[in-house]
Order: sequence, then C-alpha cells, then structure tokens
Amino acid sequence: MNSKYGKERSASSRPFHSHKERTRSLLLARTVVDFRIDNSAALRYSRTMHLSGRKYASDTQPWTQRQRIVLLALISANLAIFAVQLLLETDQPGFVRDYLGISDRGVRDAYAWQFVTAMFLHNGPWHLLGNILVLYFLGRDLESILGQRHFLYLYLAGAIGGELGHLFLMPADSVLVAASGGVAAVVVAYATILPDLELTATRFFMVSLHLKAKHLAYGVIALGLVLVCVDRKGTVSHSAYLGGCAAGWLYAHLLGFGRPSFLQRFLRQQRADAERYEQMSIEQLMSEEIDPLLEKISCSGIDSLTRAERRNLARARERMVEKAQSE
Repeated sequence: MNSKYGKERSASSRPFHSHKERTRSLLLARTVVDFRIDNSAALRYSRTMHLSGRKYASDTQPWTQRQRIVLLALISANLAIFAVQLLLETDQPGFVRDYLGISDRGVRDAYAWQFVTAMFLHNGPWHLLGNILVLYFLGRDLESILGQRHFLYLYLAGAIGGELGHLFLMPADSVLVAASGGVAAVVVAYATILPDLELTATRFFMVSLHLKAKHLAYGVIALGLVLVCVDRKGTVSHSAYLGGCAAGWLYAHLLGFGRPSFLQRFLRQQRADAERYEQMSIEQLMSEEIDPLLEKISCSGIDSLTRAERRNLARARERMVEKAQSE
C-alpha cells in the first residue's frame, strides 16, 4: 500500500516539477544569456553572463557558437593587404603614404579611394599582430552575439569613424593608416555589451588583478587621448582610436546594448510626454496645462512665461481649435 501510494504521489508531483522547471527556464531566458564553455576558444567562462542593456523575451534562444565567417574574412583581408603594402613599399617607397593612407591633402585632391584603402593599412608588423590578436579574441564572441552582418557593419563603422576622427583631430601634414579604427570599435562594443566579463586574472605581488572588458576599453580610450596629444606628425595609426571607439559605442547603443545615454533618455521622455499629451482630454488639458499658465499670467504677466511654457500654451490652443473644428 505504501509503495502504491508512493507511486501515485510521485506521478502526481511530476507535472508540478515540470511546470516549475519550465517557469525557471523561462525566467532565466528573460534575464540572462547562457554562455557555455568552449574548450577550443581562448576566452572561457562557465558562468551565466548578462548582456548589458538587452531585454529578453520568453522565447529567447540561448547563445550559441556560430561560424566566424566575417571574422576570418577580415583577418585574411588584413593579412593579404599587408603583404601587398610591403611589396609596394619595397618597389615604390612613399606610394602607400601618398596615395593609400588617408590625409587632408588626399581629401582635398579628391582621392576618395583612400577611405577604403586606409582602413586595412598597418604601421608595421607589430601593429598588424596586435590588431589581429585583439580582433580574433574579441571578435569571435562578438560575431556570435551580433551576427555576421552587424559585426561587419561595426568594423566598417569603426574604420570610417577612425578616419573622420583623424581628419578632425590631427594636423594636415599627417597621414593615417586606419586599421586600428575597426579594432577599436570592436573593443568598445565588446565592453558595452559585456562590461563585467573578466578577460584575464593574474596575481601581482600577492595582489589579484582582474582585467574586465570595460577596463580594456578605458585603456584604449586613454591611450588614444595621450597619443593624439603627443604624436602628431608623420604616418600614424593611433589617431583612429578615438573615432573608432566612438563609432563602436554608438553602434552598440543603436542595437540596444549598454546603459541608455543622456540623449536616449531625453528622446524617450519626449516621446512619453507627446503620447501622454495626445491622450489627454480637453478637461485634463485645461486643468493640467492651461490653468497653471493662466494663473501665472494673471499674477506676473505674460512676459513671465518661459519659452517652453509659451510653446505649451500655443500647442494647447491648437489642440482646442482642432477639437472645436472636429465637433
């Protein structure tokens, strides 16, 4: 009898447990993205990791590894163009600087192709190696999160942003090899999406040091600011950092990641106020908008109204006229 009762009890409790497990999985899908360990990847993390600023619905799919087609294509393009760059420098010294790197003189002479050629140029093999390593270690995760199309757009936006930053910040006689612009955009976008992800942890004189993604982005921005002030002549690569960082931050925010900026909060508040105003009845409009302004006019005169209050009064008058005409 006890065994029979136990079987009936376990059978009746199965739906409850399955329902509880399903509810738990739905809540997990709404709040976090499950990053699984990839033994073939150099960046390994076994805990759940929040994507900054992103909200998930109940049908959100877990994060999965995708093919790194765009990442490998960008790395291959950088390597191939660097080989061509070396050949050109050997055969025709100064050709890359005068015709392929972006400069104020090239823009004035309408060398429009420089905006394309400069974004894959490097200032030596160590510059190439550093960019390739950073692009691979961060880009493999970022391409899986954003998708191939947005990852490509992010890189190109960073490269173009770095070129524009150079033209605005550097003197006219300097030339930019702008491959670092796209990489800087990848770094800042990665830090915007996964700000608290620990990239590495080490011990220095018995002190545990943890390098998070946001710390790496802060370092890139600080380095760009210092180098723009110190090294302002000749062929440079660092002047693409700031423009690339700005482009990466902006692109990540346009996709909905990161904390809302001041502009986003302002526009959101403006839309909310406009929607509330459209939904107000004439009685609410009179009591909440017009009556306080009329009282202020009666006490201090119409000149006491601010510009915003004058706009609200005119808008309320138009609303009342439209209401009267519709009736």
